Amino acid sequence: MKIIVASKNPVKVNAVKIGFERIFPELKAAFEGVAVPSLVSDQPLSDEETLRGAANRAKNAKADFPNADYWVGIEGGIEMQGDDMTAFAWIVIQSNDSLGKARTGAFFLPPPVVALIKQGKELGEADDIVFGASNSKQKGGAVGLLTQQVIDRTSLYVEAVIMAFIPFKNPGLYLES
Repeated sequence: MKIIVASKNPVKVNAVKIGFERIFPELKAAFEGVAVPSLVSDQPLSDEETLRGAANRAKNAKADFPNADYWVGIEGGIEMQGDDMTAFAWIVIQSNDSLGKARTGAFFLPPPVVALIKQGKELGEADDIVFGASNSKQKGGAVGLLTQQVIDRTSLYVEAVIMAFIPFKNPGLYLES
């Protein structure tokens, strides 16, 4: 089995690998991270834009790397909830005949991070500034920094990868796309 992850970020590739290994405990698969465009903002600012980015990544990975069994797009996003800002990610898994989608849990970002995002910084860059970190988006991410790594970016994504696979495990209940 070959799985293309529409990102070269090791956190995203590893989350897909862990999720697929939980779904298929005897899995013998090759996982490849590839760079493809999301066709959304570098920092998606809504739930809808974030989902669209994940779907575009999966679709573009399939178009550019057609010799695989699954293509997985992961897009992290933020959205205002009243005066507060939440962070989350969407995962889209595509095969030749089916599609699955799921969203991670969401959490509120602290005001100093929000202020930097409102100035035009991406979440990862704002986290690095506020927490004195380096390249946090390829490590534990905002959730890792805020939970002292009790939940890191990888673990946040893994359950959503598994949930995005629900239509594949229950094909009679979902329309094929």
